[in-house]
Amino acid sequence: MRKMLNRVPEVTIYFWMIKILATTVGETAADFLALTLNLGLGVTSYIMGGLLLFVLFNQFRLKRYVPVSYWLVVVLVSIVGTLITDRLVDEFGVSLMATNIVFSIALLVVFTLWYLSEKTLAMHSINTTKRELYYWVAILLTFALGTSTGDYLAEASGLGYAQAALVFGTLIATIAAGYYYLRMNAVLAFWLAYILTRPFGASIGDLLSQPTKNGGFGWGTTGTSMLFLSIITSLVIYLSLKRKKLALQPIDRQN
Repeated sequence: MRKMLNRVPEVTIYFWMIKILATTVGETAADFLALTLNLGLGVTSYIMGGLLLFVLFNQFRLKRYVPVSYWLVVVLVSIVGTLITDRLVDEFGVSLMATNIVFSIALLVVFTLWYLSEKTLAMHSINTTKRELYYWVAILLTFALGTSTGDYLAEASGLGYAQAALVFGTLIATIAAGYYYLRMNAVLAFWLAYILTRPFGASIGDLLSQPTKNGGFGWGTTGTSMLFLSIITSLVIYLSLKRKKLALQPIDRQN
């Protein structure tokens, strides 16, 4: 299959910052559309699903990494992944434990098929359409699984949003320590951290947006979503300008 330039970003501190912010938006924006605007989970799912397909189509047309396109897909995948879990639990009566098991198995199957086909799950090798397809399916499942895991720990178990965020944050820190100090496999560390940042960000989103009587800060889904979307937009603009500046450097040197 024809190879192209890598169409996903480098894994830097900015990557993880925007990823966590996007997961928070996925949680609060889904609640804002479905509950605050009273669109319902079904209608919201169809609207967000249609938008996701549209931006994915554009993403697959690109031959290189474009920050605006990539992170727009991530935000919409985060929202759709949240809605998938919420609909299964709230509308179809599937338990959070069952969704955790189903999404874990589905993600494992995708990783297995991906590895058998491409012999790698590395983030820096997303340079064919086939690999990118595996990549986005895996990303969607990590968001759905993370939503299920976060809701189970924070709500179903009664642990609470702040405590759940602390648990997931500790697990992420443990993985980071294993990677930097114990030579943990980089690909394994990346995907474990990617999965855990979803419930971590979702727990923070719920902590900020939920009413104080439910253990939150009472900022509301509107305020929380707008705040985090603004930060994401600022970071993406910064990275786009930085990337453009780096691309122009060889020309400047020649002049």
